[in-house]
Amino acid sequence: MIHYRRGEVNDQRHYLELLRRATAQRDEDVWECLQRQLRGIVLSWMRQHPDKEAACRLDSEEHYVNQAFERFRHATLQHQNLEFTTLTAALHYLRTCLNGAILDTLRAYALLREVPLPDPCSPGEPVVEDGMDNGATWEILQNVLTDVRERRLAYLFFHCGLKPGEIVLFCPQEFNDVHEIYRLRRNIIERLLHNTD
Repeated sequence: MIHYRRGEVNDQRHYLELLRRATAQRDEDVWECLQRQLRGIVLSWMRQHPDKEAACRLDSEEHYVNQAFERFRHATLQHQNLEFTTLTAALHYLRTCLNGAILDTLRAYALLREVPLPDPCSPGEPVVEDGMDNGATWEILQNVLTDVRERRLAYLFFHCGLKPGEIVLFCPQEFNDVHEIYRLRRNIIERLLHNTD
């Protein structure tokens, strides 16, 4: 990979074969090897991204790198006719997956951003007789999040304020894989966004 980045490698067959085995043949060992070889490149793209600062306020660089690989793998598994003829094309697609992960996260959090409420004593501010309590909010979340693991994760994220690494550390018997936590969190946020009413 170092030689490829310097433009010293003209024969890409080795990398294309690894890519084919990892995606078309679904070879987990090769996929992990490929991720290890490409992780540094994806991390450098993350560090050069124009929205890096905003994205890193929401999650870690590692999260976005993992999301890029997860999206890349998902696309190649879903579209089995997707085949790369050059390493450049595969890397371009992987970089697109990273950009998508960053932009989707920024959009999702922008929609969930808190809107400051006016002071209750402000003139013209309506008075609410009966507000919704935490029990009612949790009941709504339970209706939207039907999966027990997603409910538990929502509780750990939103109520306890834990990050993925902390969840793995404090709840290893329930969640022992950071990649799974990121996937479930994305599902939760998407479900909440689709049910904003």
